[in-house]
Amino acid sequence: MRWEEQKLKPLQKKKFTFNDYWDKYSTITILALMVAVFGILRPGSFLTGSNLVKIIEQSSITILLGLGEFFAILLGGIDLSVSSTMALSGALTAQLMVNVGLHPLLAIFLGVLVFGAAIGMVNGFLVTATGLPPFIITLGTQAILRSLVYIITDARAVSGLPASFSKTMGGDVFGLIPVPILVAVVTAVILTFFTAKLQAGRNLYALGGNSQSAWYAGITVKKHTILAFAISGVCAALAGMVNIARLAAAEPNAGTGYETYAIEAVIIGGASFFGGVGKIPKVVIGGLIIGVINNGLNMVGVSSYYQQLAMGCLLILAVTLDRFFGASRKN
Repeated sequence: MRWEEQKLKPLQKKKFTFNDYWDKYSTITILALMVAVFGILRPGSFLTGSNLVKIIEQSSITILLGLGEFFAILLGGIDLSVSSTMALSGALTAQLMVNVGLHPLLAIFLGVLVFGAAIGMVNGFLVTATGLPPFIITLGTQAILRSLVYIITDARAVSGLPASFSKTMGGDVFGLIPVPILVAVVTAVILTFFTAKLQAGRNLYALGGNSQSAWYAGITVKKHTILAFAISGVCAALAGMVNIARLAAAEPNAGTGYETYAIEAVIIGGASFFGGVGKIPKVVIGGLIIGVINNGLNMVGVSSYYQQLAMGCLLILAVTLDRFFGASRKN
């Protein structure tokens, strides 16, 4: 009788904890708080439609870099070379258009799917071939790639880009949506589909969660590692295209320090440094948070030096919260 009573007893609902809240709503909560704070501090200028569009457009580079960085972190690694990849891909593409006379669309194709992907694949190959941590490999390639930028540009900006290129990558679609925003959104949608619907994307989650179990399940560790870094390279190269279009020139110092923004966007977006956890839409929100903070601090007159201080503290806080509340997160 007692057994039957226990069998018929309704199951108790799991208590909703702070860990559950952090997992589901932390990113959007932080974004809402930042918008509210700066909206109160600068009500007449921050919340205007033009400024909000400007924030999203300025955030497009951070979002693209973050989308690429996400795949390296998803594997429990990191890619510190994204900023240098962005600069080198942009410089090479600009050289092809200005000095070689290549059509902008062909130059973009080579810059993104050849230069960017190739750099990422080299990173992935070095990680798998040497067995060294991705931190060490990409720290080295970061310096190498930045040196190559200075060499091929002679440490000078490459200007004189074709007007058609600036209109293609830096203009507006139907006069409404800035192309950088469209590029970031389309890239995010494609990568969301890749991670959610394709086997290769799901394999990356399995590999990041437990590489040994993934290997026993028949997942090729080396191939998927190279794939993850190749995606990172492509996204960084896309950011490079957007950057040179917005500046109308390829600056040799372009993107310096942006790897920090990319990492912050990923971690604030709910991914874990321990690998195997994270979602693309939250990385986009993480990139928007970085954009809101930068824009808001500029509006209230905070020096760029203090902005770097704020970003550094934000990164430490995000990783700390991930350490304490991220262990129980599951996709």
